[in-house]
Amino acid sequence: MTISAKEKQDVIKEYATAEGDTGSPEVQVAILTTRIRNLTDHFKANHKDNHSRRGLLTMVNKRRSLLAYLKKIDVARYNELIQKLGLRK
Repeated sequence: MTISAKEKQDVIKEYATAEGDTGSPEVQVAILTTRIRNLTDHFKANHKDNHSRRGLLTMVNKRRSLLAYLKKIDVARYNELIQKLGLRK
């Protein structure tokens, strides 16, 4: 359900805007998207796991607010990010 440290570092490296960047909205959204996809696969086998489902909803809402913030400050970065991640918006 969680992502490994190696996988997280790969995501950070791919979406970072500068060296050592871990806090930009792009990186945060990419990490959340990876975790959401892992949890979605988890629910295919464990459809009664409602405790994790609550965490999934929290992550989806956090990602949505980060995307709204990014869209508000820079639409070009927002469009590039959702295209890279394959999100529908």
